[in-house]
Amino acid sequence: MDNMKIINAMPEMKSGNDLISALAVLPEYDVNITKSNAAVRLMALSELYKIYVPSKMSLEIYSKLYLALLRSLQKKCTKAAIQQKNENSKAIRLQNYNGIVGGSDSFTIIGASGIGKSSAISRAIELITENRVIEVDKPYTKIIPCVVVQCPFDSSVKGLLLEILRKVDECLESNYYHNALKARATTDMLIGSVSQVAINHVGLLIVDEIQNVVNSKNGKSLVGALTQLINNSGISIAMIGTPESRIFFEQAFQLARRSLGLQYGALEYGTEFISLCRILFSYQYVQNKVELTDAVIEWLYEHSSGIVSIVVSLIHDAQEIAILNGSESLDMESLNEAYKKRLSMLHTFIEPKIKREQQTSKKKKAEKPDVVCPAADIKNNDVKIADMVAKAKEEKTDIVNVLREYLTIEEVAV
Repeated sequence: MDNMKIINAMPEMKSGNDLISALAVLPEYDVNITKSNAAVRLMALSELYKIYVPSKMSLEIYSKLYLALLRSLQKKCTKAAIQQKNENSKAIRLQNYNGIVGGSDSFTIIGASGIGKSSAISRAIELITENRVIEVDKPYTKIIPCVVVQCPFDSSVKGLLLEILRKVDECLESNYYHNALKARATTDMLIGSVSQVAINHVGLLIVDEIQNVVNSKNGKSLVGALTQLINNSGISIAMIGTPESRIFFEQAFQLARRSLGLQYGALEYGTEFISLCRILFSYQYVQNKVELTDAVIEWLYEHSSGIVSIVVSLIHDAQEIAILNGSESLDMESLNEAYKKRLSMLHTFIEPKIKREQQTSKKKKAEKPDVVCPAADIKNNDVKIADMVAKAKEEKTDIVNVLREYLTIEEVAV
C-alpha cells in the first residue's frame, strides 16, 4: 500500500481565515422575504438553524481530528500494520489477541450540551473527508476517513462493535455486519473482526454520546474494548461526550490516560458571543426590523447562559411568535414571551444572573452613607451582623430595615 497516495488523497489542512471561511455556514438571506406572507416567512425562518458561526472551539476540533486521521493513515503503510493483520486473522480463530501496531491514539472532546460541539465535529468532518472514500491501488483497497457511531445507551460492547461494522457496510457496500450476524459472532470474535476491518478500511473512529458509560455496569468494559481496538488496529478513536463523562474517566489512571483531549464550556460574554448575536439578528423575517442593542445582547446572554443552541431558539421562537400574533417585531416583548412560554422547561437550568425588573425598594435616607461590605465579614463602623440582629430584635423591627442603615440594600421583584 502506497503511503504517499493515501496522504495525498486527504485535502490540504486549512488554517487561519481560510479555515474560518470554510467552516462557516451562512444561508443566503433575501431582504424582500419580509414582504412575503406569514406562511412563507415561517418556513424560511428555519434557516436560522442552518447557520454555523465558527468559534475557537471549531478551529481546535478541526485541527485535532485532522491530525488524528493523518497519524492513523500513516500507520496503515507500515510493516507493523501488515504483521498486525496476520495476527488479527489468527486471533479471530484462537481468540488470543496481541497488539503490534498499538499506540495511545484515543482522546476525548468533552463539552456541555447545546454549545455547538456536535456541529463543530460535523463541519470538521465535512472538510476533512472531501472524498467520502479513499481508494488506493497496489493492493487495491478502500479507506473510510471517518466513521461516526453512537455509544449504545446500555454501553453494550457487542452492540457498539456491530454498529461499527454496519457503518462500514453503508460506505463500502460490503457484508461485514450481515456475516457477523449470520455467524452469531461472540464479543471476542467481533473484536478481532472489527480490528481487521478497521486496520484495512477505517481512518478515524468517532464514538459520540460516550457519557452513556457513566451509569452503566458495562462502561469500563466498553472503554476496554475500544482500547483493545486501538492496539489491534492502530486507528485513532475520538470519544465525544458531556462533562459528566469526566467523572468516569477520572476514576483510574488507565482510563484517564485514554481520555486526554479537549474540554469546552458555554461561551463567555465577549467578542464571540456578540458576533454570534449580530449574525443571528441579521436574519429577520418579521415585517418591522429592529436594530440589535447592547441591552438586548446582555439580555440574550443572561437568558441563555452563553449556550449557543438556546440563543438560536430564543431568536427563532421570538420571531415565530411575533409573526403569529401580528406584532411583527423582534423586540424585547417577543423575546420575553419566547423565554417564558417556549423555554419554560429550561428555566431551572438557565437562571438569569440579572433580573431586569422595576426596582421596588424605597430610597435610603440622605444622611446615611452608602457602604458595601463583603458578605463573608460585614462590618461598618465596627458594627457586626450579630449586633444588627440583636438591634432588630430589641426594636422589634425587620432585620432588613436595620441592615439598610449600614449597607446598600437593593430589592428586586421576583
